[in-house]
Amino acid sequence: MKAQYPYHKVASYEGDKDSMKKVVLLYSGGLDTSVLLKWIQDEYKVKVITLTLDLGQQHDDLDAIKQKALKFGAVKAIALDVKEEFANEYLAKGIRANAHYQGEYHLSTPMARAILAKKAVEVAEKEGADCIAHGCTGKGNDQVRLDGYILAHSPKMKIIAPVREWGMDRKEEIQYAKEHGIPVPATADFPYSDDDNMGGITWEGGEITDPSLIAQEERFLTTYTLPKNAPDKPELIKLEFKQGVPVALNGEKLSLAPLLMKLNKMAGKHGVGTFQVLEDRLIGLKNRGVYEHPGLHTIIEAHRYLERYVSTKILNEVKETIDTRWGYLCYGAYWFDPVMDAINAFNDSVNEKVTGEVTVRLFKGNTAVVAMKSPFALAFASFNNAEGYKFNVNASAGFVELYSLQMKIANEIARKKKKK
Repeated sequence: MKAQYPYHKVASYEGDKDSMKKVVLLYSGGLDTSVLLKWIQDEYKVKVITLTLDLGQQHDDLDAIKQKALKFGAVKAIALDVKEEFANEYLAKGIRANAHYQGEYHLSTPMARAILAKKAVEVAEKEGADCIAHGCTGKGNDQVRLDGYILAHSPKMKIIAPVREWGMDRKEEIQYAKEHGIPVPATADFPYSDDDNMGGITWEGGEITDPSLIAQEERFLTTYTLPKNAPDKPELIKLEFKQGVPVALNGEKLSLAPLLMKLNKMAGKHGVGTFQVLEDRLIGLKNRGVYEHPGLHTIIEAHRYLERYVSTKILNEVKETIDTRWGYLCYGAYWFDPVMDAINAFNDSVNEKVTGEVTVRLFKGNTAVVAMKSPFALAFASFNNAEGYKFNVNASAGFVELYSLQMKIANEIARKKKKK
């Protein structure tokens, strides 16, 4: 099918056929990257090195992905285990920011794109590659993230995004793969695509993209339990936090990566953390996605409550506003902008006291914080007089009189005007 608008390269960083000899392809083994591994070799006549990151994927087979790349022409297939770095340097920042965008999308993919671009530049420079290629479409967010982040780390690096330029739609990609004997997870009968890491699995494609249709979640949400099939008995889990990051699960001390991966299975068993979100993409389109992030959702809910418990009212108000802004910046491809460094420094400061234990109930797709304790918990109200501090109730009435003064005056003036 001929593209409605034939693609012309206008940006200075876009690679061309005459200047490229070796390309690092960001390779997931999904539909787009499987097809373009073959397409790049045919169209650009270059050597292709594939790069796949181990981000704690929840259902991908990384060894099979690597072997598939070699089978279909990659001169080298590199797989890097970056689980600890991803968890500690990226997801931890998201947890301290109560990461969310236009609902309960916890931004697992945008955070993964930041480390992917960073590692791509490192590998390209080490391997002497002229260019980095990725499978982002011309309608999506990830092209902005990856192109921008690659250039932030290496301003002279060339980039190609074949899906932007070849004019094939998803059906034609599936047909191309079939014609060349390339196995891909998407088919005409299963048109969905996903991005997978320990933070979450994001789903698009098929009827998901049309909000007028009901997304057939039973077809693609097969990694964990659907809420309707979850156990009839709730489960209580305990998360211990230190400076805003969980350090123990049910009393077992763990670093963030294994803790999150373990919690994914525990919360996933109860159908927790799956949401449909209708969001605004960066380039002006509306998009519906289905997101499943059982472990990260549980952690963020626990963190949000504990942070609120140890912070003052005004700090909570400011933090909530900053968190929303953080989410828009993370989604909006600004991970390596100095503004994120400044906000992360603020979040680190706030989270110095986000230490304690949170008990969460998992049940039929829901998480509920049912108990908390912290050495930094602020004074609380109770219905007895046994608090360890002095509360002078004699001051309450005077406080109410002053607190409601302007409201009282405004209503009094309004009444007088009505009588005239």
